Amino acid sequence: MKTYFVKISAAAVVGGILGFSYYYFIGCNGSCMIGSSPVISTLYGVIAGVALVFPSRIKNKEEKQSEG
Repeated sequence: MKTYFVKISAAAVVGGILGFSYYYFIGCNGSCMIGSSPVISTLYGVIAGVALVFPSRIKNKEEKQSEG
């Protein structure tokens, strides 16, 4: 359980950094939704980072016992 929290937290931080980097380096002049605000682009990055590492399903008891 603790490793999931660390993994999801790290993905959120990295995603936030990448989202802000997108705003800072690429951005736009206000016509596009993601690149026009640093807050919005950072939140999109956090959501995308968490979505990539979030477990797709919870393991049941039988799968946990067979692993270790």
